[in-house]
Amino acid sequence: MSGPNNSYDPVQVTPLGEEQVVAMRDAALAAIAGAVDLEALKVVRSDHAGDRSPLGLANREIGALPPQAKKDAGMRIGQARAAVNQAMAARQEVLEAEAEAQMLVTETVDVTLPWDRTPRGARHPITMMSERIADIFVAMGWEVAEGPLVEAEWLNFDALNLGADHPARTMQDTFWTEPAENHVVLRTHTSPVQARTMLTRTPPIYVVCPGRVFRTDEYDATHSPMFHQVEGLVVDEGITMAHLKGSLDHFAQAVFGEGITTRFRPSYFPFTEPSAEVDLICFVCRGTGQNEVGDGSCRTCRGEGWIEWGGCGVVNPRVLVACGVDPERYTGFAFGMGIDRTLMFRHGVDDLRSFFEGDVRFSRAFGTEI
Repeated sequence: MSGPNNSYDPVQVTPLGEEQVVAMRDAALAAIAGAVDLEALKVVRSDHAGDRSPLGLANREIGALPPQAKKDAGMRIGQARAAVNQAMAARQEVLEAEAEAQMLVTETVDVTLPWDRTPRGARHPITMMSERIADIFVAMGWEVAEGPLVEAEWLNFDALNLGADHPARTMQDTFWTEPAENHVVLRTHTSPVQARTMLTRTPPIYVVCPGRVFRTDEYDATHSPMFHQVEGLVVDEGITMAHLKGSLDHFAQAVFGEGITTRFRPSYFPFTEPSAEVDLICFVCRGTGQNEVGDGSCRTCRGEGWIEWGGCGVVNPRVLVACGVDPERYTGFAFGMGIDRTLMFRHGVDDLRSFFEGDVRFSRAFGTEI
């Protein structure tokens, strides 16, 4: 029986040569380094580290070699595959860290966002201001009175001592309904509510009347054909201008803060006599007329120290008579301010149109309580 032929010098299989193995290893390492994400690395693993990769196929060829050649070929292939696997693991760790960091950026959940997928609206700031003003006077013992937006000409003008030739009756100031012989208008102020109140109630009367009014004004940053007013009416025995001044000072402080007072300037209104314009002490400079630094005029009051707020006066006896109230026994006072104007002052709104354009983002800025 013959023994092993130890003198046999095997011929190396070409894919198992040292240069070829190094080339396959270097190609795999280059592909691993060039993988930009985990998906690309997965393809590289299949192409360069899988069973059908060049190194994988070369590893199968080891079994066909004579015993003396298996050791060297196996060592070369094993070292190459180990280097590839080590590089693959290191690159995967780096790419996983990058993917996680990217996920934290792109898939972060903002827990401060509203949880409700259906966006909600917001209460309108004018509505909230109207309610706040009403609450101020209800706390003083007054009542809230309301009236229709479409009003009789007599209640809107005649009962308030606005004569037939008064310019407010013209088409330049008033919206008239058709046909004209019906003598119906969109109310130009909330004063008809005061007339209705005096016609239906017996003094003493303490009412506040917030609501919408209509005039043929241009629509711009400071004017609108539809805006909001609040008017107050008191009819009782012994009422004087002093009661009016005290009520308005309390109103001003409740809306604009402690220390805010009012002043009266003589004026004329057909439905009050005497009449006055109401000025509000500037709530920014507190009447100094200077800015915070003291090197210029206050931007809010333009250096005047006071801001025009509304009108007021003692109820004209002719109005009392027209509404069935005895002027010999009762006196009263009335005042009126723009709610939109008050809100603009209080919150620094520059453009009146912001209240009417329906942008819920604007309304949300006022919250649910002013």
